[in-house]
Amino acid sequence: MAVSGEVSRRDSEGRATMLRGCLIDITHRKQTEIAHQKSKEKYRLLFNSVNDSIFVHQPSIDGTPRKFIEVNEIACNVYGYSREEILDLTPENVVFHDEMSIIPDMIKKVLSEGQSVFETYHKNKNGEPFPVEVSSFLSEIHGTPTILSIVRDITEKKKAEEDLRQAHKMEAIGTLAGGIAHDFNNILSSIIGFTELALDDAKEGTIQEDNLQEVYTASKRAKDLVWQILTFARQTDEPSKPIQIDSIVIEVLKLIRSSIPTTIEIKKTIDSDSFVMSNATHIHQIIMNLCTNAAQAMEKSGGVLEISLKDVAIDIQTPNLKGSLKPGDYIEIKVSDTGVGISSDVIGSIFQPYFTTKSTGEGTGMGLAVVQGIVEKSGGKISVESQVGKGTTFSVFLPITKKRKVERQYGQEKLSTGSERILFVDDEASIAKMVARNLKGLGYSVTTRTSSIEALELFRTKPDEFDLVISDLTMPNMTGDVLAADLMYIRQDIPVILCSGCSKKILEETASEIGIKAFAYKPIVKADLAKTVRKVLDEAMDKTRE
Repeated sequence: MAVSGEVSRRDSEGRATMLRGCLIDITHRKQTEIAHQKSKEKYRLLFNSVNDSIFVHQPSIDGTPRKFIEVNEIACNVYGYSREEILDLTPENVVFHDEMSIIPDMIKKVLSEGQSVFETYHKNKNGEPFPVEVSSFLSEIHGTPTILSIVRDITEKKKAEEDLRQAHKMEAIGTLAGGIAHDFNNILSSIIGFTELALDDAKEGTIQEDNLQEVYTASKRAKDLVWQILTFARQTDEPSKPIQIDSIVIEVLKLIRSSIPTTIEIKKTIDSDSFVMSNATHIHQIIMNLCTNAAQAMEKSGGVLEISLKDVAIDIQTPNLKGSLKPGDYIEIKVSDTGVGISSDVIGSIFQPYFTTKSTGEGTGMGLAVVQGIVEKSGGKISVESQVGKGTTFSVFLPITKKRKVERQYGQEKLSTGSERILFVDDEASIAKMVARNLKGLGYSVTTRTSSIEALELFRTKPDEFDLVISDLTMPNMTGDVLAADLMYIRQDIPVILCSGCSKKILEETASEIGIKAFAYKPIVKADLAKTVRKVLDEAMDKTRE
């Protein structure tokens, strides 16, 4: 209740002797003020409880933006400003400069249609851009058109979308790899097989024998690379074994010398003769990737690419600059360049999948991530040091498994032989010819067919004339597994070996269920073929004796 009044009478000394006034009940007004204050508090609480940034501004009639009139706390945190600072800004101040042209059109659309939803890029107080989704709605405050914009940071969404695109790309690569592997491995089978036959006839120490050894080595490397593609596509697993690193380093340097500018000098220092537990393709991939990156860093101005290889001992007293290495003996592979270097703001991200500083279409960002995965799977670590304008050094530490033994790539070792009768089926005539010659050289009697239908008809008429059937898996008209099932329906005890240039683990399990005795991957080396054939025949003979 409010009171108001005035003095109506005073005495001779001027003192008030009578007052006149009135009382006004303002309870309702006070309650309204309290309710209004509570409403504002609820609005503020709701406004600040939204997880997205909220901006409110009143555009001018011509569509140009004015300063924000309200903003929530999330926006202050996301954009890095205080509330007072943001209220002194316009939408132009938070939109990334490359996207500035969309503001007038966005405002006009909201004013005409009442709302608009779009994706763009905003920037924080430091000028760093980030992707956002903006949902703008038209409202009124005291009769003035007002735009309320809810802004969502979609950085994680964009990253997830990019990861999904990369996953689809990798899946497509896997499908492609599976599709070409069979045909390519057929070609390699012929190259490796006929090279082995030629080496058997070549005189040791001659130029001819040396040339054939080079062909054989290159063919084996191609075989390993195809296997690596299938491993990357998760269609097969490549086993680890003791690997000589020094010979692979020399091979990689020969390969990249012809593909990089002559302004880049290559230096090598190899002081290790040790082995690591890995596989040749993985080691080849590590060295090739690091050397290629080093060369690309020096493409414009030239420089020196240096690779060194040495044994190091790590113990508990060793400064742990290599990153949580267990005590033991390691091979240190160091690849350095004198190129542009890596800036400090990105060097911490270079091992992340899909991260790349190259232009679109020039890199997938998978190289160093794959290298790190290979190194750590082998029990090692990789580290990097770099200075902008001076160059970069990558250091790889791999645990030593044993010392080097000099071994020939191909030797006329004593192979398992036999005199049994074998039916070999492959739709590639060159492979059928090559395998037949190899098996005959081991003493077997071999009949070949390049059609699974013809092979089935032959076996149907003479089921007891064969002790073993070796069949390709992927053939026209009838695949190898179907042929095998039909053969075993005709004669239950006939052992069958299936060959393929591309297979999945589930295929091996299916093959085992229908009675396949062994599963061989192309291209098959003569020694592996001899071992597999002898093993299956011996097991079949033992079963007959039981």
